Amino acid sequence: MGAHDESMSGRDYARLSELIYAQAGIHLGTERKTMLEVRIKRRLKILDLHSYSEYCDYLFGHIGLKDELIHLIDVVTTNKTDFFREPGHFDYLTGKMLPDLAERFAGRHFVIWSAGCSTGEEPYTMAIVLSEYAAAHPGFRFRILASDISNLVLAKAELGVYTNEVVAPVAPLLRQKYFMRSRDRGSNQLRVAPELRKLIEFRRLNFMDADYGLSDKVDAIFCRNVIIYFDRPTQERILQKLSSYLLPGGFMFVGHAETLHDMNLPLEPVAPALYRRVDGRG
Repeated sequence: MGAHDESMSGRDYARLSELIYAQAGIHLGTERKTMLEVRIKRRLKILDLHSYSEYCDYLFGHIGLKDELIHLIDVVTTNKTDFFREPGHFDYLTGKMLPDLAERFAGRHFVIWSAGCSTGEEPYTMAIVLSEYAAAHPGFRFRILASDISNLVLAKAELGVYTNEVVAPVAPLLRQKYFMRSRDRGSNQLRVAPELRKLIEFRRLNFMDADYGLSDKVDAIFCRNVIIYFDRPTQERILQKLSSYLLPGGFMFVGHAETLHDMNLPLEPVAPALYRRVDGRG
């Protein structure tokens, strides 16, 4: 019987949910069983397995936990992102935040982190916005760190190839300046220009890791529409850790659907979905 003919047993779903929570902090609950079935179906085809129970036997075996776990995390992490998503954040970044923090950057780079960068639209938007700001403010220099738990999306992000539809939110003049058209006239794809790609350091990072491995603190973190996949205690732990990498007075941008209300964090609200680090702890 093929996997498409059966559903996952409650026991297998419970085992997978526990593993995903332990390894990635993502809380599936009871209502996301169908989503998990659909996503694991791709892995069944690739591994030539015929049922969800076979998949669990493989995954929880010695080889599976070594080789398959990373693929399971890849298929579970949802990745929805756009260029210039929630554009008010980018307006605030260049209109208010950078001028306010200007003295801070004398002789050093402004450092901004896209935490949960998915397929790269957010860090490339940062690179465009900051490159434009630098052109108008001689001497301003910046570095962008972009991280995600999924190797699949990081590979796509580093490649920097997008369809015309995906790039549509980018203003035409910026599109001309920062994207290259394919030599193939019939192609529907654009590639981010190499001078923009080299401004971003992509790396794999799991929010559940004890140490995020950043050598320096940063001026701003974008962690938007990422923590919604975690339960409340995990959200608070992740945001505490992220906050510890913010310089005092640095900024944390979150998604408009995400609230930090009643969390024990060294952050104060300054605008919708925007917080500022208030002290030097951490």
